[in-house]
Amino acid sequence: MPDKQQKFLDALDAIEKDNPKLKGVLNKSYGRLQIDQSKLIELINLISEIPFAHESLQAKDILGHVYEYFLGQFALAEGKKGGQFYTPKSIVSLIVEMLHPFQGRVYDPAMGSGVFFVQSERFIKEHGGRIGNVSIYGQEYNHTTWQLAAMNMVIRGLDFNFGKEPANTFTHDQHPDLRADYIMANPPFNMKEWDTGVSEDDPRWQYGRPPTGNANFAWLQHMLYHLAPNGSMGLLLANGSMSSNTNTEGKIRKALIENDLVECMVALPGQLFTNTQIPACIWFLTRNKKTRNSFRVRSGEVLFIDGRNMGYMKDRVLRDFNKEEIDNIAGTFHAWRKGEGYEDEAGFCKSAVLEEIARHDHVLTPGRYVGAVEEENDGEPFTEKMTRLTARLSEQFAESARLEEQIKENLAGLGYVLENTGGKNEQCR
Repeated sequence: MPDKQQKFLDALDAIEKDNPKLKGVLNKSYGRLQIDQSKLIELINLISEIPFAHESLQAKDILGHVYEYFLGQFALAEGKKGGQFYTPKSIVSLIVEMLHPFQGRVYDPAMGSGVFFVQSERFIKEHGGRIGNVSIYGQEYNHTTWQLAAMNMVIRGLDFNFGKEPANTFTHDQHPDLRADYIMANPPFNMKEWDTGVSEDDPRWQYGRPPTGNANFAWLQHMLYHLAPNGSMGLLLANGSMSSNTNTEGKIRKALIENDLVECMVALPGQLFTNTQIPACIWFLTRNKKTRNSFRVRSGEVLFIDGRNMGYMKDRVLRDFNKEEIDNIAGTFHAWRKGEGYEDEAGFCKSAVLEEIARHDHVLTPGRYVGAVEEENDGEPFTEKMTRLTARLSEQFAESARLEEQIKENLAGLGYVLENTGGKNEQCR
């Protein structure tokens, strides 16, 4: 083995020695990958030029930013395949800002590269909390992603428990006894054939067995099963989860609503994800809507927020939220929870009672409840406005007919010229 490769392996051994939780995580087979040595040298030189010193950031923070940047670029380059490694930062920030995971056990059963944990750490630091008050638990099926998540935590100095190995959340739950205070996840949308090897009478299916063809409510109920009595959770799901009645999905959703577990529904705009164009929403659930901390009693109520028209196009294909929009959605949720300064806003938010939701057949699409934005009255009486607009429409129809006739005459003239010149332009001879 070349001397340089041995030094590289020695370095990995040293890293594992200083970070015991990386034992067996780091890939030591680089020497057999036949990677172009010049590319490796370029990468090492590039990393060596990173200034690990900043007046407001520690070295691990800067390295974490670089790591996150690489993950984002990889997701963009790999498209659907890369999406398993990466959840858009703005969506992660929105869920964290709404849940406020200050202390307790934080869990993600489909953690990918661990971005929810990273954002939780940032939130705690920004609000003057102690990161030591949070315990991190996660699970991931993909071995490479499981490794990335572990390295992501070590880079930032975070303690974590990701189970003994990468494993299927449904068949090999790595944290069977966990009851988490906060659960956040972006599981695969509309995952099929998820239940191979899963028992029909699995205790997680308290509100109904999810259909084989779609794992959306399997993820949701798995998370509920691991939620502490006063815990709160938020997860991204495809929009179909809010209204689908396929197989048992409608019955499960009805049971969740009638058991008063659903706290808030947020509809998201399209084009947020690198790996799918499927429209998405965020479910927020809790086991306790009674008075606790600074929250008012919210029993029998659900908050609906319609964010479909929010966000901006940061490039030709991807949409993103800005900080003001995140603060607006999260602030509305917290005001509603506390009963301080919240008001329904047409086209944006509505607090609905369970009886109203039942009248909508237990569909949870925010657009059904928030209504449309009220247009300002311009002072013109309706009859006068209708007469004026009708007259304008007639004028436009007449102009359209005139232009259509003119186009026909021009085409007829062009056909005559072509017929008498043999299809050739005489002026160009």
